[in-house]
Amino acid sequence: MLIETAYAQAGGGAQGGMDLIGLMPLILLFVLLYFLMIRPQAKRAKEHRTMLQALQKGDEVVTNGGVLGKINNDGEPFVTLEIAPNVEIKVQKPAVQTLLPKGTLKSAGNS
Repeated sequence: MLIETAYAQAGGGAQGGMDLIGLMPLILLFVLLYFLMIRPQAKRAKEHRTMLQALQKGDEVVTNGGVLGKINNDGEPFVTLEIAPNVEIKVQKPAVQTLLPKGTLKSAGNS
C-alpha cells in the first residue's frame, strides 16, 4: 500500500482546565463594566425615583420632551402641568426629567 498507517502522537502540554490567570481578563472586564456603566446608571435611576417621589404642587419642572411647566395636580400615575395661563396638560410622572428652581418659568418667559 502507498499510505502507511498514521499514529497519533501524545501531545506535550494541553492543560485540563482554566486556571485563575486565564479568567483574569474576563474578571477585569466585568469589574470595569460595573464601575463605568452599571453603577452610575443605577445611581441616576435612584436619584430620579427620589425626585419623582418628592414632587408636589407648585414645583416647576421640565419633561423629557422639553416642555416647561408648573405642577397643578400631583396624581399617582400622572401630573397636571400648567404650561401657559389657563393651559394644562397631563403627563406621566416618569416623563418629568428635571426639577427647576422656583421662578425659572418667569425668567424663561421674559427672554
